[in-house]
Amino acid sequence: MAGLTGTPFQSGAMDKDQGISKAGNKRVRSLSIELAWLWLRHQPDSQLTRWFHDYVGRSKSRVKRKAITALARKLLVAFWHYLEHGVVPEGARLKSLATAEPAA
Repeated sequence: MAGLTGTPFQSGAMDKDQGISKAGNKRVRSLSIELAWLWLRHQPDSQLTRWFHDYVGRSKSRVKRKAITALARKLLVAFWHYLEHGVVPEGARLKSLATAEPAA
């Protein structure tokens, strides 16, 4: 659905990954990437944010682009677990309705 999976390629003895599949919905893919960047900004203490920073370290932008796609996929799975089973992603902070700011 989201198209955030790898595209394998095999030819003889060669076996490699060609990158992220473009088979899914383009809007879902772009929104999930944007959501991943927002997650990093607003959930700095979560386990997924720590995973991203541990993976990226002090790397260049190419590694960050690959890692943000992986984080987006992990977030989609984590949100699915939250919706289906009520499992909040580890370290995520939730606002209660009583402390949420009213919409203007």
